[in-house]
Amino acid sequence: MLIVRRRPGQAILIGEQIEVHVLEITPARVKLGVVAPREISVVRAEVRWTEQANLAAAQGLAPEKLAELTRRLQEGGRKARRAGAPEDAATGERGESAEPQ
Repeated sequence: MLIVRRRPGQAILIGEQIEVHVLEITPARVKLGVVAPREISVVRAEVRWTEQANLAAAQGLAPEKLAELTRRLQEGGRKARRAGAPEDAATGERGESAEPQ
């Protein structure tokens, strides 16, 4: 790991195509700007880690279990519609009535 001290307005270069600019420093955080070609993905590390964890969890799910979960979710939606719960026009979801009883 390379450790470099920079001040706001300064930058570091990664290879020939990537620039990392220090935009702002406060006691609680550092704001960075990244300039890179479109074909290079730039994301926060925790976003990538979450994506990888989700993919790993999904791969461990047996197809039979996924089919059962899908069936149960669909049945739950049908039961709500049969119960006459009002549908939200914006989302298409059913829920409790907002009218006073």
